[in-house]
Amino acid sequence: MRKVTKNTYLKWYEDMLFWRKFEDKLASVYIQQKVRGFLHLYNGQEAVLAGCLHAMDLSKDKMITAYRNHVQPIGMGEDPKRVMAELFGKSTGTSKGLGGSMHIFSKEFRFYGGHGIVGGQIPLGAGIAFGDKYHDNDAVTLCFFGDGAARQGSLHETFNLAMLWQLPVVFVCENNGYAMGTSVERTASHTDIWKLGRGYEMPCGPVDGMNPIKVAEAVDEAIKRARNGGGPTFLEMKTYRYRGHSMSDAQHYRTKEEVEEYKKIDPITQMKDIILEKKYASEDEIKDMDKRVKDKVIECEKFAEESPFPDINVMYDAVYEQEDYPFLKHKL
Repeated sequence: MRKVTKNTYLKWYEDMLFWRKFEDKLASVYIQQKVRGFLHLYNGQEAVLAGCLHAMDLSKDKMITAYRNHVQPIGMGEDPKRVMAELFGKSTGTSKGLGGSMHIFSKEFRFYGGHGIVGGQIPLGAGIAFGDKYHDNDAVTLCFFGDGAARQGSLHETFNLAMLWQLPVVFVCENNGYAMGTSVERTASHTDIWKLGRGYEMPCGPVDGMNPIKVAEAVDEAIKRARNGGGPTFLEMKTYRYRGHSMSDAQHYRTKEEVEEYKKIDPITQMKDIILEKKYASEDEIKDMDKRVKDKVIECEKFAEESPFPDINVMYDAVYEQEDYPFLKHKL
C-alpha cells in the first residue's frame, strides 16, 4: 500500500469535506426542487471511499455501487461540476441529464454506476471482473452495496461464481446500520454480515469504516490478492449515515441521540484532529482548505444552474442507435 503521509491526511480531509459539502448543497437545492426524484446522501460514510481510493490503482481499477453514488465518481476523477449538472438534469451532466441522482456513470474514469435496483450491481460487479480476467487486464473491480442488499439472493449466486472462477473483485458491504429504515438486527438471525463469505470459503472480515487508514489497509490486502490471481474478498465496512436513507426519510426508526453519538467519530472531524495534533497544518491553513471547498461547491452549483436542459430528441438518440428505428411512432 502507498505510504500514509502528511499529504495523505490533508488530501483525505479536503476530499471528504468537499464530498460532504457537495451533498449538503444537493440537499438544499433538492428542497427547492432543482434536483428531482430520490436523493440518497453519503454523509458519514466518506472514510470508506477515501480509504478505498488510496488502495486502488486509479489508472485501471474499476468501481460500481448502488444509488448512494454521487461522490464516488468524483473520487475516481470525474469533474464534480458534471456530476452536479447530472443531478440538476442538465445536458452537461455525466449522462446528459438523463440519469439523475441514482444513475451516475463515468466510463472515462471506470465508474460503472449508480444502480437503482437493490443488489442489482452485485452480479454486474462480478461481470466486470470476469471481463478483466478474460482479457488479462490486470484490473480489480470494487463492488459496493449496503447491508440491505446483502440479503438479496443475487449476492449468493454472485459469491458462488466469483469464487468458482476466482474473479478479481472486492465486494464491499457498507453497513450503515439500516436497510432503509430496518435495522440490521431485524433483517437476519446474525449481525456479522462479513461471515456470509465463509459459506463460499471467500476471504472476508469486518473493517472500521469510520477510519480511512483501516479501510485502506484492508482493501489494499484484498486488491493485492485479487491482482495476484487469489480471487475475491468480502469486506464489511462498519459505518454510519448521518442523514436519512433518502431525503424523504423521516427517520422514526432511530433516535437523535444515536445520530449524535456517531457524530463523535465523524471521519472528517477525526482527520482534522489528527492534522492539528501532528501539526500537519495550522488552524489558518485548515480555514484555507475549508474556503477552497466552499468555493468549489459554489462553482459546481453555478455550472449546473447555468447549463441548459437537454433537447428532447437527446432522449431518443440515447436510447435508439438505429436512426430510422421502425417502431418509433411519435418522435417529437
